[in-house]
Amino acid sequence: MSTKVLIVDDEVEFASTLAERLALRNYDVKAVYHVGDAIAALESNPPDVVLLDLRMPGIGSIEVLKAVKKYDPTIEVILLTGQPKTEATDEEVPAGVFDYIMKPVDIRELIVKINNAIEKRNLSKQL
Repeated sequence: MSTKVLIVDDEVEFASTLAERLALRNYDVKAVYHVGDAIAALESNPPDVVLLDLRMPGIGSIEVLKAVKKYDPTIEVILLTGQPKTEATDEEVPAGVFDYIMKPVDIRELIVKINNAIEKRNLSKQL
């Protein structure tokens, strides 16, 4: 069974390209571009890992994070951000975030983070 990854990013070209690159590496990937679509995707086909853009218009990424954790606290969330981790404010660092990755994304680094998130999720599910 392949790892299910949900990409939530309003930059359509970025998200679809990232989805293609992950699919080539045998991940089961779905990309959505709106917060409402993210909630629907979460409920229809729950992912193992969510790649979530930190800056989303509308409701915003924090609400998506809360919805993910409410739906299943073992789903790991990796934030996609254009800002270095050290510049993020406390409001931008919500509880429940597994890790961050900077845009543009280094696919090798992302694969490592996804695999680490899966390991953590598997351990959480065993407890």
